[in-house]
Amino acid sequence: MPKFVIEREIQGAGALSDRDLKAASQKSCRALRELPEVPEVQWLQSYVTGDKLYCVYISPNEEQIREHARVSGFPANRISQVMSIIDPTTAE
Repeated sequence: MPKFVIEREIQGAGALSDRDLKAASQKSCRALRELPEVPEVQWLQSYVTGDKLYCVYISPNEEQIREHARVSGFPANRISQVMSIIDPTTAE
């Protein structure tokens, strides 16, 4: 199944407290449960930076990611499909 990286512009994301991040995580998980028509969508992890979140999802297509963004209320400013994954072992 395709993997996607979602760029979410969220002002002050890097300053969110652990409590705020927990609440955001719960909200995202709740939105996934509330979307019975997109049961294949899985949230793997997110990276929090100064003013953005970079979220990694597995999904059959971009449209289902956009639907999750709509229901959760989190922006999906850019969605990019991962074409390959490399790491230091790729050099061997």
